[in-house]
Amino acid sequence: MKSKTEAKNETWKAEANPENWKWGLFYYNKLDKRIFPPKQIPFLGWTINFANPRSYLVFLAFVGIIFLIIIADLYLL
Repeated sequence: MKSKTEAKNETWKAEANPENWKWGLFYYNKLDKRIFPPKQIPFLGWTINFANPRSYLVFLAFVGIIFLIIIADLYLL
């Protein structure tokens, strides 16, 4: 049986596995429970784990906020 530390290290290394990237752009790993794992090149920031159902809600909320800002900017000018 794996210890918590070993399991955590495997999870953190999961973003480096090319099998967890669809078309090289979208991170998809059902075993990784994080919504925002680091990108393949960590200094580039974070990405969304599209295997996590909550990530779709976060993504839609982010897109919705941007959309509302654009609409508000068009009507307030």
